[in-house]
Amino acid sequence: MSIARLCGLVAALAWGGPAMGAGEWIPLFDGRSLEGWRQTAFSGRGEVTVSGGMIRLGNGRTTGLTWTGEFPRTGYEIRFEAARLEGKDYFAGITFPVGGSYCSWTNGGWDGTVVGLSNLDGNDASENDTSLVRDFVQGRWYAFRLAVTSRRIRGWIDNDLVIDVDIAARQLSLPFGEGDLSTPLGFASYRTVAGLRKIEYRRLAADELK
Repeated sequence: MSIARLCGLVAALAWGGPAMGAGEWIPLFDGRSLEGWRQTAFSGRGEVTVSGGMIRLGNGRTTGLTWTGEFPRTGYEIRFEAARLEGKDYFAGITFPVGGSYCSWTNGGWDGTVVGLSNLDGNDASENDTSLVRDFVQGRWYAFRLAVTSRRIRGWIDNDLVIDVDIAARQLSLPFGEGDLSTPLGFASYRTVAGLRKIEYRRLAADELK
């Protein structure tokens, strides 16, 4: 059974009741193929390949891939590992659903160090209150984790909580340009070669929906 079909079946079960399927991690990448994904149609994109148990986003203006299966709109957690293999801009950008909207989490942008959400109240990751500066070592794998509820977005890098924002009264939107091509769920890098692996998600349990 394909990954996309498996995720669709699990999602259907999980959505059948508030607690069904909560807590179980569901893989989105089989380590061998792009099953369930399509290359995002960014202009000036690089090549997307799979080798050595990782997805390789080749050097281009913006290069990415978009999930083609079912995915929850809120009440979920997604985790993955990423590495900047070449270049000096963002290598672990993820676009994700938040209820009826979408948002992006940029890691290593603006010449390689900016982390934050785009957009909050019309401001991108370099300009809003989630923005921070963090150094990323070339070739090192980092563990990223993102939790989304109807009220809050939290993000961790190597178990460090770096994003924690109450979104109840915030306006969420995607960056200007081609960001909508990554919906409902997508990964992207900008003028870098990036590696992605160990992509999986889970539904949050009732006591985690804060």
